Amino acid sequence: MITKSKVFEETLKNYLGQLGQIEFKYLENILGVAVENDEVMVPFFGKPYRVSTKGVIDPSGKLPPLEISVVLCKYLLLYPKTNPIADQWVSYRDFKNSGPLTSFFLNAVEQPVANHFSGRLGELKASCDMLGGYQPLIELSYELSVQFNPLPKVPLLLLYNDKDDEFPAHCSILFERRAEKYLDAECLAILGMLLSVYLRKRIEKELNIKYD
Repeated sequence: MITKSKVFEETLKNYLGQLGQIEFKYLENILGVAVENDEVMVPFFGKPYRVSTKGVIDPSGKLPPLEISVVLCKYLLLYPKTNPIADQWVSYRDFKNSGPLTSFFLNAVEQPVANHFSGRLGELKASCDMLGGYQPLIELSYELSVQFNPLPKVPLLLLYNDKDDEFPAHCSILFERRAEKYLDAECLAILGMLLSVYLRKRIEKELNIKYD
């Protein structure tokens, strides 16, 4: 049986080959990333990653988990010719081709945040601050609403209500509709999973995607 990690390895190898066909300088104006020689500097959750046809390097100079490398490469490959304007917030299930991963998104992205921070709203606020989250421009009727910018042009919105006498804690993570112009459904799911993991303060070497 082919393992998920093996699939990611093959996918990354394919993506790196495709990167060789892109003029990196063009990405600066479209995505707002920096290009230095044969590398693209991509800010990912506030930290600089270097992407080239040779691979992806994290801020410490090491190889990041395969999932991160796949997302960053896909981000550079799928770039739109012109940037779509900021659009309404939508749930993951609203994206095309998201169907096979909607259960994963609920069970591995949103529900773990709700469970982990149930009764600990202050800790979630602090974790959001540590990850660079900020108050969105729109007003929402949630106990906590925080916007993140994991990638340029691809923000995420976390909505959270803590548990009370009648209902358990609830978490929703939303995307702008235009996010599917920058990443495919699988990479959007990975992006949400990484936000969930980082908020729960797990270290990168513990990342392990489990698909239902």
